[in-house]
Amino acid sequence: MPDISRRNALILGGVGVASVAVGGTGFVITQGRSSGSTSGTVAGTVAGKSLVEPTEFRSADGLLSIDLETAPQRVTIAGRDVNALSYNGGVPGPTLRVRAGDTLSVKLKNGLADPSNLHVHGLHVSPEDNSDNMFVTVEAGDSFDYQYELPPDHPPGVYWYHPHLHGFVAEQVFSGLYGAIIVEDPEPIPADRERLLVISDITLNSSGNIPAASAMDEMTGREGDLVLVNGQLTPDLTARPGERERWRIVNASVSRYLRLRLDGQQLTLLGIDSGRYESPQEVDELLLAPGNRADLLVTGSAGTATLRAVPYDRGSADGMMGGGSSRSGEEVALATFTVAGEGVDTPPAIPRQPAQRDLRTETVYARRELVFAMDMGGGMGAGMMTPTINDRQFDASRIDATVQFDSVEEWLLTNTSTLDHPLHLHVWPMQIIEQDGQPVDALLWQDVVNIPARSTTRVRIAFEDFSGKTVYHCHILDHEDNGMMGIISAN
Repeated sequence: MPDISRRNALILGGVGVASVAVGGTGFVITQGRSSGSTSGTVAGTVAGKSLVEPTEFRSADGLLSIDLETAPQRVTIAGRDVNALSYNGGVPGPTLRVRAGDTLSVKLKNGLADPSNLHVHGLHVSPEDNSDNMFVTVEAGDSFDYQYELPPDHPPGVYWYHPHLHGFVAEQVFSGLYGAIIVEDPEPIPADRERLLVISDITLNSSGNIPAASAMDEMTGREGDLVLVNGQLTPDLTARPGERERWRIVNASVSRYLRLRLDGQQLTLLGIDSGRYESPQEVDELLLAPGNRADLLVTGSAGTATLRAVPYDRGSADGMMGGGSSRSGEEVALATFTVAGEGVDTPPAIPRQPAQRDLRTETVYARRELVFAMDMGGGMGAGMMTPTINDRQFDASRIDATVQFDSVEEWLLTNTSTLDHPLHLHVWPMQIIEQDGQPVDALLWQDVVNIPARSTTRVRIAFEDFSGKTVYHCHILDHEDNGMMGIISAN
């Protein structure tokens, strides 16, 4: 873990730079909490502005080349001076839109006081050299040139990017370093409009700084007082009856689970993460663990609806000093969706998507178990518990799993703790085949797989296309920073 004295200037205050636009609005619209079921506003904040999306960059002729600069920024948040971290002066950072087969070239300039790096979450790209290499460190003031080669058959969908230097991840993401990546469909899905909703949370103190996380925050996973959509407080979205919108939703929170509802509207789920249903599914709600994304179609019905994160029980830190519970059990109003005006014609049918591969019919080369636990002692201090995988904390010098390249493995994911743990495996997505001993009939492919407290989940993984070394970890990012991560090598 990094020494607390090295935390970025935004935490300590006084970065002394000019105000910048955040989320394209000129300020971040924040959100506070009331004792009731929905969120109230914090004094001095502004709610209900029209949704504004981040700046977007598109590939051309097979290439997207962009400079991303991380920096502490002094920003105006609804009339308050606030210190945050940003990519290119925005929270979220710019959206990167590419196609399968493209090259994504990113020059990362680290303007932070701490080291950092870059992870393209969910992309199926090489983990080596200057691609999605988790073992690169970009020191403060330095730059690094990343180059990601997307395969010609790369799955379409919504992905995202964020820092991934062990020990600094939760702090840097919580402070504003995240942005979306969209891989276009080879054949467009008909929709009247498309929206990006990057949902995150943050805590600000009375001085407009982000306070350091307490040991208990790190143990349970920090959740912010303020829940944002594209850096805004409960923004407004409008549509006409019958219009079909495509919402690409990213859960960029460090630890918060999002159980989303939009009552009164028709919701059709195309898929979670890079997974796609062959036939899109009508849903009433969807659950996004930290790091998950959803590709959702919303067909408008006249009236006003609220996009809400309704309570989800992700467990508690029983047995630890002072206990500890999560805020995912509170209800939060995220956005207002107003459907009015003259109706439009019925949108065309959603085309069937290509059937995904089913690893249940394929030969399994090896089986292994990962046990996620909260163990007493370790590096967290007296009365606290240390997150581990197979009784080990992360060691950058140790390979925890060696797999045969171009093989299929089956992993049993066992959670012995009283908190949920969402597993993220870099590079290779996972097919969920069993949950708590019950077979999963649907084809479910995700790169973040939640393992509820005191339960098991079984997945299969095809280690193909790329060899090399990368990581798997809990995507409650405080747990990752505190050791719930391992190194995997495909040879």
